[in-house]
Amino acid sequence: MNKVIVSVVGIQKDVYGEENRIELVTVGRHYLKNGVNYISYQDSDANGMEGTNTLLKVKDDCVTLVRKGRVEHTQTFKLQEPSSSLYRTPYGDMTLTILTNNLDICFASATGTIDIGYELAVDGQWQSANHLYIKICADNNACQAVN
Repeated sequence: MNKVIVSVVGIQKDVYGEENRIELVTVGRHYLKNGVNYISYQDSDANGMEGTNTLLKVKDDCVTLVRKGRVEHTQTFKLQEPSSSLYRTPYGDMTLTILTNNLDICFASATGTIDIGYELAVDGQWQSANHLYIKICADNNACQAVN
């Protein structure tokens, strides 16, 4: 397991065109098993998920995000395939449905980028257009410039 720097930028645009941007830079771990890249890191209070562990399973054509802890959630991002899952929080549960309309995965060894564009519906109601950009670096200096 290699130590990596994980940089995450999430942008949500609601029905009114208002944008909400969340950024997180943290230390994580990377390993490769059976051709799948695994990246794990701790979320923080900055994105409202303190006490939550996040695991990214990165394959050639899809990314699965698994959260455990204060928030429990598994979501798969695969181009043009809808995906629904239960999102559990201390305040209650909701069903999230996403449709991935852009998925660009560029990964080599313990360094790479994941660029995901998707539409989000909560309990069947359209919520937002989203962009998730994740950069994984084995070297802190290489992670300074994030999208």
